[in-house]
Amino acid sequence: MTDATLFIWEFVRTRRDTGAIAPSSSRLARALARHVAPGTGHPRAVLEVGPGTGAVTRHIKDRLGPQDTLDLAEANPRFAELLQRAYGDDPRLRLLTGPVQEHELGSYDTIVCGLPFANFDAATTEEILGGLLSALRPGGTLSFFAYAGIPPLRRVLTVGTARERTLAVQAVLGRILRRHAFRTETVLGNLPPARVHHLAPAGEPALRAG
Repeated sequence: MTDATLFIWEFVRTRRDTGAIAPSSSRLARALARHVAPGTGHPRAVLEVGPGTGAVTRHIKDRLGPQDTLDLAEANPRFAELLQRAYGDDPRLRLLTGPVQEHELGSYDTIVCGLPFANFDAATTEEILGGLLSALRPGGTLSFFAYAGIPPLRRVLTVGTARERTLAVQAVLGRILRRHAFRTETVLGNLPPARVHHLAPAGEPALRAG
């Protein structure tokens, strides 16, 4: 089974947790890994949450130095098996299986998150993003994405308790972005197009870009 076929199969089987219908494109992967920057002069610790089939992992791994480390937190057991086969021989990589909020995280220079927050409830979204921001070292960055155009569609097309959940999640995301985002970029070369948000710990200098 190819990575793409596995991804589609898992989307059909566990749509809430997988969230996307296809792995991230190379353009989206590059945008998400933008702040995994080499040349810092010290060993860097990187965390990727929800790596799936490893579409973004490959771009992060290419930016790692020999002393850097990469933790992969993957809740889907089939994706975790795939990642273990692909990267199990690299001593810089460590696989954390199960939901990221169940792990006691270390501290990281860069965190890349591919979780489908639009599929979660507000409490879970706040718990995960709050935990990831708390795990950043001073000067660290957290990058995650959402599909462009989907939030307003969800507000229009959902009703009842589903709409209440959607509005609550979007309120949490909006509050976190207002406090922590320093750059947002649109990636058109993805299915569907995506917006990548780059966040920093509160109180650190940040310049918001459109």
